[in-house]
Amino acid sequence: MLILGIDPGSRITGYGVINHVDGRNEYVASGCIRIKGDELPERLRQVYAGVSEIVETYCPQEMAIEQVFMARNPDSALKLGQARGVAIVACSNRDLPVYEYAARKVKQAVVGNGGADKTQVQHMVSYLLKLPGLPQADAADALAIAICHAHTRSSMVRTLGVCASRNGRWRK
Repeated sequence: MLILGIDPGSRITGYGVINHVDGRNEYVASGCIRIKGDELPERLRQVYAGVSEIVETYCPQEMAIEQVFMARNPDSALKLGQARGVAIVACSNRDLPVYEYAARKVKQAVVGNGGADKTQVQHMVSYLLKLPGLPQADAADALAIAICHAHTRSSMVRTLGVCASRNGRWRK
């Protein structure tokens, strides 16, 4: 099962692709979509195009993304929400089920501490996926989201005997 993790942003959107096989996570790819320009519509177009290209290149079967959280600056939170929305639409247009996770849940799943900082997430992602070095912070966050989804998916299947439906919801 190829899982795409997205760490949305209006300036940098991180992505990570893992292959979840027999309870193990294997690194496939990661990186950042670096957004240029000052006009928000153009930046959102770049997020959409970048995520669409990643989906076409790697053909993931599911996508996981961080839930919206309230930032200190409401304007930043709105821009983040819009970048998140276009990333979701890019995946939904290709019939990918989309799953959402709170940042604290992602950090808890990967580091064991919901209040972990970015450096801790980078180190644990590198360790869990046996990477030769530390991924860039936004790419590490995206890989952590994908890992969180893989763990959640495995736990749901083991404990409840459920599977994912096409709309991103769990069913028996």
